[in-house]
Amino acid sequence: MNAAFSDIASSGATVVRTWGFNDVTSPSGDYYQLWSNGQPTINTGSTGLENFDNVVAAAKANGLRLIVTLTNNWSDYGGMDVYVSQLTGTTNHDYFYTNANVIAAYKNYITAFVGRYVDEPTILGWELANEPRCTGSTGTSTGTCTTTTITNWVSEISAFIKSIDTNHLVGLGDEGFFNEPSNPSYPYQGSEGIDFNANLAISTIDFGTFHISWGETSDPTGWGTQWISDHQASQASANKPTIVEEFGVTSDQVSTYTAWYNEIVSSGLTGDLIWQAGSHLSSGDTPNDGYAEYPDGQVFPLIQQHAAALKARG
Repeated sequence: MNAAFSDIASSGATVVRTWGFNDVTSPSGDYYQLWSNGQPTINTGSTGLENFDNVVAAAKANGLRLIVTLTNNWSDYGGMDVYVSQLTGTTNHDYFYTNANVIAAYKNYITAFVGRYVDEPTILGWELANEPRCTGSTGTSTGTCTTTTITNWVSEISAFIKSIDTNHLVGLGDEGFFNEPSNPSYPYQGSEGIDFNANLAISTIDFGTFHISWGETSDPTGWGTQWISDHQASQASANKPTIVEEFGVTSDQVSTYTAWYNEIVSSGLTGDLIWQAGSHLSSGDTPNDGYAEYPDGQVFPLIQQHAAALKARG
């Protein structure tokens, strides 16, 4: 952790987004919540939240702060579908947003995790979920989930976090979909259940989030530049900071990221978090899904230049 955080700090970055969840149905390695027959047990020991204490300590030692996401729309590290399966016996992903037992269990987890770090300045903010949608990895839902369903959930859960912790920022962690049903472009249509502007307007949401990973093939650079510009317009309208959290391409990286970085700096978007940081460790390289940026890679100097430009902008 120290080596990875040191590499990130050397890029000029000041904040790291990381996962604050790992739901399992059988104990193995590090995990934060164990589920058995519909009953969750939060792991507060050395393989559980004490491990996250180490994450916080390593970030602090390297002068970094953390944005911590509290569950996942996808099946990686458990996430929403574990709650739904364990408590409803179904694969209806959207029960995560509406089922009373599921909501109570998630609030129980939030109470333990967020409550542990209320007075920790290394935490910059909390996020309700990674990329929430009406459907998840199961691909199934009740068919009744709309943007209103998730916006209502965002309002309830963000207010709940604020009731526990008034010291830290709260964001959603979403992909930034707009809700314009007649728009010909899928990320603008609201079909996944996300209304970026409605969610950003919620009083207990402090900052906006969006991602760039839509497989736009005709002009990914230009499309992403417009996507950044449109979210900056929402930032200005809501008067709330907004960041692009996950962005990446696997070809023409330098030219594409240069264009996107220029748009971020010139437009006044609050900032960005590239997907994803890579390190060469003694045990081998950290995972690379094609988007990882290592300290000896061709993109790393560009990241350093961009970090300096953001700081110079103020």
